[in-house]
Amino acid sequence: MAEQEPTAEQLEELAAANKESEASVNYKPPAQKSLQEIQQLDEDDESLRKYKAALLGNVAAVADPSAPNVQVTRMTLVCETAPQPLVLDLQDLDNLRKNPFVLKEGIEYRIKINFKVNKDIVSGLKYTQQTSRKGVKLDKTDYMVGSYGPRPAEEYEFLTPMEESPKGMLARGTYTIKSKFTDDDKHDHLSWDWSITIKKDWTN
Repeated sequence: MAEQEPTAEQLEELAAANKESEASVNYKPPAQKSLQEIQQLDEDDESLRKYKAALLGNVAAVADPSAPNVQVTRMTLVCETAPQPLVLDLQDLDNLRKNPFVLKEGIEYRIKINFKVNKDIVSGLKYTQQTSRKGVKLDKTDYMVGSYGPRPAEEYEFLTPMEESPKGMLARGTYTIKSKFTDDDKHDHLSWDWSITIKKDWTN
């Protein structure tokens, strides 16, 4: 029996139910300073110098000077009940749309994003995702990732709170997601489109 597709009115109702008012935050990010400028500040303060050394570590040498400051490397859907790891290689964006994730309806999962900071401290990293179905925007969520110092040899990880995949006959189908990784200075470190297909079970 074919699964029933939701009508445009039902999608609009779902979008309205998910819509949350976006609170305006009166926040002004600090002026961007290079790593060298930060290291030279308050050099006569021994305790502060040691604190910065512990925070920043030994970052005198960057493996690839031409590399961007922030590199978003991969995204994983972390789900204990999944039959196999659900990993997207964000170094190969061409394949993302062609290979949607299949998610079982009603399961709990988290999104994990791996990224590297190569050169300078980055402030106010934020992960944003906007979910649509059949061209109708259903949901937009912002996650504050935080501020990070350079660590070119080792990746950072960010985990979203637990989420639940949609469930029910009308919820089954393919959802398009636009993701973006930005910072306080509005730098778009990476934007990518991907999709998930909600099914009754993990298998097709």
